[in-house]
Amino acid sequence: MRLIALDVHRSFAQTAILESGKLRDAGKIDLEYSRLLRFARKLKPDDEIVIEATGNTRAIVRVLLPFVGRVVIANPILVRAIAWAKVKTDKIDAAVLAKLHASGFLPEVWVPDEETEARRRVVAERTQLVSQMTRLKNRIQSVLHANLIPPYKGVLFSQRGRAWLEAQPLAEDQRRVIVRHAGELDRLLHRFARARIGGVLVDCDRSWPHSMRLL
Repeated sequence: MRLIALDVHRSFAQTAILESGKLRDAGKIDLEYSRLLRFARKLKPDDEIVIEATGNTRAIVRVLLPFVGRVVIANPILVRAIAWAKVKTDKIDAAVLAKLHASGFLPEVWVPDEETEARRRVVAERTQLVSQMTRLKNRIQSVLHANLIPPYKGVLFSQRGRAWLEAQPLAEDQRRVIVRHAGELDRLLHRFARARIGGVLVDCDRSWPHSMRLL
């Protein structure tokens, strides 16, 4: 069995192979799908891959997993705490991963299944949309506050509230700010509604407390 460690960067991974007690540098792999797949096809069914958790780890695991016996994902913070070195290079980092795994000291992280990963992306999308919409609403409210306009008694961003908003006495530059933010808010609300109608955010949105729902 071989232990193959990947020190992952944005566009490449430095590799090290530990086999029969001997550690050797295996060069770099470009992290482009076709090249990574070419590397994967050279692996053996009993190989074990060791890789630190990072932004593109999940995509790398999906490509490599069908060709090897196991893929181990390491906690990068704990790896650095255990294996601190004065001299630090990509080759050394890859070698450290391989040695820690071989010795049983590699701090692993839990790997979610595909369904859990998909739900994480849905929640992240919803959170991003809600954050953007909240920011725009707060900017509109700040313009009203700066112009001594009291809060609207009702739902400001309803059709009736919009009509009230457009009727307020504001300087032209301030009115342009509100119109621009309101237009951006409309686009985000439309995007949010389409995602829910398409089923992407329905289950996620139903699970949120009523006070946190936007539609």
